[in-house]
Amino acid sequence: MEISLDSFLLIISVLIFISLIIGKAGYKFGVPTLLLFLLIGLIAGTDVLNIIDFNSPVLAQNIGIISLNIILFSGGMDTNIKEIKPVVVPGLILATFGVLFTACITGLFIFFITKNFFTSFSFSLFEALLLGAIMSSTDSASVFSILRSKGLSLKENLRPLLELESGSNDPMAYMLTIVLLQLINSPSIDVVDVISLFLRQLCFGAISGYLLGLLAVKIINKINLSNDALYSVLLLTIMLFIYGFTSFISGNGFLAVYVGGLVIGNHRFVHKRSTMKFFDGITWLFQIIMFLSLGLLVNPSELLPLSGLGILIGLFMIVCSRPISVFLSLLPFRKFSLKSRLFVSWVGLRGAVPIIFATYPMIADVDNSRLIFNIVFFITILSLVIQGTFISPVAKLLHLDLPYKEKNKLNEFDVEFSDEIKSAMCEIIVKKQMLQNGNRIMDINIPDHTLVAMVKRNNAYFIPKGNTKLFENDIILIITDDESALKETKRILQGNE
Repeated sequence: MEISLDSFLLIISVLIFISLIIGKAGYKFGVPTLLLFLLIGLIAGTDVLNIIDFNSPVLAQNIGIISLNIILFSGGMDTNIKEIKPVVVPGLILATFGVLFTACITGLFIFFITKNFFTSFSFSLFEALLLGAIMSSTDSASVFSILRSKGLSLKENLRPLLELESGSNDPMAYMLTIVLLQLINSPSIDVVDVISLFLRQLCFGAISGYLLGLLAVKIINKINLSNDALYSVLLLTIMLFIYGFTSFISGNGFLAVYVGGLVIGNHRFVHKRSTMKFFDGITWLFQIIMFLSLGLLVNPSELLPLSGLGILIGLFMIVCSRPISVFLSLLPFRKFSLKSRLFVSWVGLRGAVPIIFATYPMIADVDNSRLIFNIVFFITILSLVIQGTFISPVAKLLHLDLPYKEKNKLNEFDVEFSDEIKSAMCEIIVKKQMLQNGNRIMDINIPDHTLVAMVKRNNAYFIPKGNTKLFENDIILIITDDESALKETKRILQGNE
């Protein structure tokens, strides 16, 4: 049905609001929030509540491409390059050969079972391999979101390994998808051209992202904008330019954006803190929009007939093709234990990227394209439910999780240090035992190298002096040299070990 722009914006705003509320509840119970966004879009579509009619693979693909740019760029900026250095080689092997192995093993399995057991679903060898290629990469949006929202710390550098793999494996999956589409439409494709195209995409993407990232840092630090808020807009513009320029010179734009974000995020630039916060917020917004739009594109009635096939393929990927690919890829690296290889195998999350890639056969009008899209969507849901929900329990089961380090989050004082400043701060509620030697700041046993920087009392804020009197339930902002000094200060003032 036709709806006006006003009605469309109203519906979208309500869906986003519902996504935020339900996503908060889902996180509390351990359900991946991205899965809930996907399901909300599915329920709101024409096949269930018919709230909004959305049936454009081209528009969904475009929304997905823009969203992935923001997700990858933000993920790159949030990644510490020192953490990924030790895992660069295994990460890139997983992102290339791992994807290739997964695509081939999964594709051959699909061809075998549809020829012998699911004859109602007829796939040629190239179509089966195309389906395997579309699902071969781990999804950056899912991996970044789940690992970071759960605050999961892992042994053996597994977290940077998984983030590097998911952020850089899209080029291989994209190339396999495009090549197999060309093979289906024109079987006489030149192998040399394929290899040349892949190398061009990979090399141009990495080099372009690196050089443009360095140039971006210089521009941001040299340019003098009249409004501080414009620096976030400038960085968003740079991100779009990196993707567009790299794609124009036949490089892989997704890889360039991730590398560019990695370079920019690991350099100093003006207004870095506020810009990073801006990208955190916009990343969540576009994740919601992307998963909602992809969910709207699906009709649940089309998923039920293929549920048996989807479950079988999904489980095969979880227990066979992904583990085999990981073990083959990490075979040369003895530093990874059996447990770590099993965990990397488990975090083979499917998400928005495979669904976006599944729109390419639909746009190219390939036979079975709708069936391919529905199978990919079904397996994505299965992957997020099974793998996404149990990432933390599996890490604990394999004894790969590290003790959670609670950050000193400030609730009453909107103050932050830049990453270069090693000082630490926290807020402490004044209790009776703190005032037993007197209620002036100079009477309190405050350790050396510790400063009471600000006081909040009855919704009023002020900077104290040594003779300032404190009262119970005052909230004080403490600043110390570093985290260890802060821990000691809290122990003395609060009596905590």
